[in-house]
Amino acid sequence: MTSTDTARTAGQPDTAPGTGQTHHHAVAAADQAQDQGHATATAGHAQDQGHAAAAIERTRVDLTKPDGTRSEPDTATRAAGPVKAADGGPRHARPDTALTFVRRPLPEAAPGEERRRELRAGRRLDRLNVTGALLAALAFTALLFGQIAPFDGVLGFIVVTFLAFLAFLGLLTSLTEDGPAIRDRIAAAVMTGVGMLLLLLLVVVVGFTFWRAWPALVHVNFWIEDMSVVQPTSPLNVGGALHAIVGTLEQMGIALTLSVPLGITCAVFLGEIPGRFSRFVRTLVEAMTALPSIVAGLFVYAGLILALDQQKSGLAAGIALSVMTLPIIIRASDVVLRLVPGTLKEASFALGASQWRTVWHVVLPTARSGLTTAVILGTARGIGETSPVLITAGFTQFMALNPAAGPQVSLPLLVFNSVRFPQEEMIIRGFGAGAVLMLLVLVLFVAARIIGGRGPGELSSGQLRRRAVASALDVKRFQRREQADLDGAPSQSRPQADPDKEMSDVP
Repeated sequence: MTSTDTARTAGQPDTAPGTGQTHHHAVAAADQAQDQGHATATAGHAQDQGHAAAAIERTRVDLTKPDGTRSEPDTATRAAGPVKAADGGPRHARPDTALTFVRRPLPEAAPGEERRRELRAGRRLDRLNVTGALLAALAFTALLFGQIAPFDGVLGFIVVTFLAFLAFLGLLTSLTEDGPAIRDRIAAAVMTGVGMLLLLLLVVVVGFTFWRAWPALVHVNFWIEDMSVVQPTSPLNVGGALHAIVGTLEQMGIALTLSVPLGITCAVFLGEIPGRFSRFVRTLVEAMTALPSIVAGLFVYAGLILALDQQKSGLAAGIALSVMTLPIIIRASDVVLRLVPGTLKEASFALGASQWRTVWHVVLPTARSGLTTAVILGTARGIGETSPVLITAGFTQFMALNPAAGPQVSLPLLVFNSVRFPQEEMIIRGFGAGAVLMLLVLVLFVAARIIGGRGPGELSSGQLRRRAVASALDVKRFQRREQADLDGAPSQSRPQADPDKEMSDVP
């Protein structure tokens, strides 16, 4: 310790020789400046810690309480300062306390500043604007059609009402919103209107068909009889469409039996084996999707019936329908298989699986739901075709269970033949066949969604049981293999038992 420090410690002035009073004042000033620097730094550090503690105080929520309220020990701990951990280092928070940043509402915008726009849909003001615009549009259109202009017609009334609704909606929205919000409301109204229009058209088409077909559908004979004894003037309680239902099911069964395996296999080829030939096949498939149905019927008629001297049959119609459904299934399946993540296939390859095993166990199960949709699209394309069936299957009013033994009729062909008659009973039978066709498509769609509707990794109860059984068998097989390896290994390479470990295991 220096003489200056000793003098300051004893509270006496510095009396070192040769320094004088000037040296004493310089040392004192330096010490005072150093003390003031330390005090200032300490105060600044304390102020920073105070601001940080205040910020944490505003955002800290004690998660140990269900209501999110603060507890008094936390307040006391913060007031007492930072807590020391067991190892002597600082601990910033208790183990039972977590920091959660809570989003607080923004303050109100000052005059002249941009106000935060509310993006949430379904506000009360928006509903009021839509209701007011709709009422104003209806009143304006009724006044225009009834008093101002000589307009009439339901379609024109609907179109003018919709255009007036958009105009009034934009006007009402402009009272409280700016330009982007007005355009957003109008675009949403246009999209909603188009969707409702399409839904309305679908309801009208389906409802009108069932309304006209209802007099025939209520008779049981329509479902269990054929048209063998039906005359154009026969009442609706005679004859039915059973032969057309059976013919449609058999022809579509033949078409799907041929097109589904070929279509999915071709889609796998296009996705897994790229190259020049695959690009050529993809181009050919895209061109075949626009192939007219009459051309497919003529192709089968010339290549199967005329060239091989065969008669018209349900088998030929099924082949013609497969030509129609095959490009649809290939194109849709190719798009679905492209959506399978490449990381799944890379993981399978990394585990040592071959390409065909990866496709069978990874790619196809992952895309099962999309492949089902592809099959549904192909079925919907082929089940309603009339011209290829008319050319290749002929027409008959009798039941034909064997598709290869003679002419066979389908539901679309029955509709086409029935509506050509002027009698009301035959027209109602045609609408009945069309309604049955829509019901059949609905049943096939529901069945396909049930079969392939599960997503990747979602297994049924039976699949879970089979997986558990397969896992148990794999464990037993691995145990047998390990035991066989131990029995066949030389005595020097066998693992020796540790006597100390064996003695320690004995209770």
